[in-house]
Amino acid sequence: MAYLGPRLGPSRVFLSGVSALRLLSSAGMDDMGLAMSRSSLERLEFDNVALKKLPLDPSEEQGVRQVKGACFSRVTPQPLTKPRFVAVSHQALALLGLDGEEVVNDPLGPEYLSGSKVMLGSEPAAHCYCGHQFGQFAGQLGDGAACYLGEVKVPGRWEIQVKGAGLTPYSRQADGRKVLRSSIREFLCSEAMFFLGVPTTRAGSVVTSDSRVIRDVYYNGHARHERCSVVLRIAPTFIRFGSFEIFKPADEFTGRQGPSYGRDEIRGQMMDYVIEMFYPEIQQNYPDRVERNVAFFREVVLRTARLVAQWQCVGFCHGVLNTDNMSILGLTLDYGPYGFMDRFDPDFICNASDNSGRYSYQAQPAICRWNLVKLAEALAPELPPDRAEAVLEEYLDLYNRFYLENMRKKLGLLKKEDPEDEIMITKLLQTMHNTGADFTNTFRSLSLISCPTEENSEGEEDSVKKATDLLIEQCASLEELKAANKPTMEPRELAMLLSMAQSNPTLFQMISDRATIARQLERLSKLKDLMETTQEELKTKQAEDWTSWITQYRKRLARELEGQSDVQAVQEERVRVMDSTNPRVILRNYIAQNAIEAAENGDFSEVQRVLKVLEKPFSSQPEAATSMARNPVPYDSKPPAWAHEICVT
Repeated sequence: MAYLGPRLGPSRVFLSGVSALRLLSSAGMDDMGLAMSRSSLERLEFDNVALKKLPLDPSEEQGVRQVKGACFSRVTPQPLTKPRFVAVSHQALALLGLDGEEVVNDPLGPEYLSGSKVMLGSEPAAHCYCGHQFGQFAGQLGDGAACYLGEVKVPGRWEIQVKGAGLTPYSRQADGRKVLRSSIREFLCSEAMFFLGVPTTRAGSVVTSDSRVIRDVYYNGHARHERCSVVLRIAPTFIRFGSFEIFKPADEFTGRQGPSYGRDEIRGQMMDYVIEMFYPEIQQNYPDRVERNVAFFREVVLRTARLVAQWQCVGFCHGVLNTDNMSILGLTLDYGPYGFMDRFDPDFICNASDNSGRYSYQAQPAICRWNLVKLAEALAPELPPDRAEAVLEEYLDLYNRFYLENMRKKLGLLKKEDPEDEIMITKLLQTMHNTGADFTNTFRSLSLISCPTEENSEGEEDSVKKATDLLIEQCASLEELKAANKPTMEPRELAMLLSMAQSNPTLFQMISDRATIARQLERLSKLKDLMETTQEELKTKQAEDWTSWITQYRKRLARELEGQSDVQAVQEERVRVMDSTNPRVILRNYIAQNAIEAAENGDFSEVQRVLKVLEKPFSSQPEAATSMARNPVPYDSKPPAWAHEICVT
């Protein structure tokens, strides 16, 4: 009865013949009417367990600082000027029990979902964590731009946070703001990944404003004002590997240490909280604390292996796979620089600042294991090192199992597990690389390749040619391959490094590495061959490569039919599974960029239109979306603008 006090205060007058009970009942009905008139955002029920279970920073000191002995610091989000919606994800907001249309039409919706206005029950806070960035321990990082709003109780429990809401104790040299391009990219990719079936945090909305910050996109001295924008992020929790690194002793290489070094009791609290809240079955099934912690780590290893296998199978590359960007729940977390491959390239790098290729596409599985090693170190002694090492030995087999399972579905190999499948998959990827084939479109096309049967065996040569012609459409031209294989180093720089590797190996290791040089030399070798090739010769070679692989693939498909009584049903199931596994649409860079440019010019409809298409990546799309799905994309030798914005907070 929130309004009972004012109604029945000291100045109240009781009228003759009107009972106090009637007045109380009337007040209650009025109060209910006011409650019903509140917006759905004002009716959200918060129960902020993380702030109750984990240490909260007692200091209210403003500005950037080291936060010791705490997992969260209270913050005050900085309001935006004239906040307004760019887009909302109705399906993500439904997780919170919200109706998307109602939220869009709520005059206070943009304020609440940007942190400009704090919802009743929300307790804004920033999370403290550390991290290994590009292999080096960076010390305290934390939510420098993100702000925890609280945990919403619905069927289930969801933590919500706003990214771009202003300064926190962890903002370092930044301003705690995000701009329209990075906010749209995170919003679209979070939702795209979900609809692709990849575990991910979700994005409920993008809000922009008339508030401005200065950004130098290319770090070339041409800074410009950009609109401050905020993404609403949703997940069970945003706790990450780096959350447990706040207890790390001084690093032997950087000398940095975690801000809560020596506070081992907090590590135990964090493990109890994470396991009890998010792994309740492990908490229930393992009464022994050590065995519980081992089981927890094994589950994190399994989820991480499965996640990176799914990334590899949709051609996704996370540009900043630092330990602070790895979810303790096995979710895709923190969409800074990222990219879906267009033409298949195992050395694909989506972060222009990743000069060594540490986070390239093909490096992701190994990097995720490296990050798991760092998590194990951070959990000791709660997790005995020898037990952690034994669990880590399982990682590669888990990854290979998940990867092959996914790839067999992508290839429609559902009835048998042939030991040679791995070789055939490797040959497929090598053929795609050699011919510059589009990753997504090639896999989507495979379901159109006919499966050999006794009825059509006489037309084998024609069937192979038809399939080859289909896949040739997805291959790169000679000029595109030349552009793709052009070394990124100047010849003089490469020659200098080669000489240094021989004459001064110590200095060479400080400024470069042999893997980088090897990639540059390989590019040079391929470029030399391409310079001596004509377009006609290239097409002939591409056709030969694809004919060889398709012939092998069709033989493997024929083995799927052995012993099957209903061949037609098997064929139909194969196509159905392939078309529900190989997306027709992914978030290509140019699609996101088109939506960003439209939004920067005041047209937000393209963001919502792209989201609508991404919500159905496997089905037949409206005609307007055709160009998003089928057109092979040429190589782009210039890094996209967003690649420079490394999001580590």
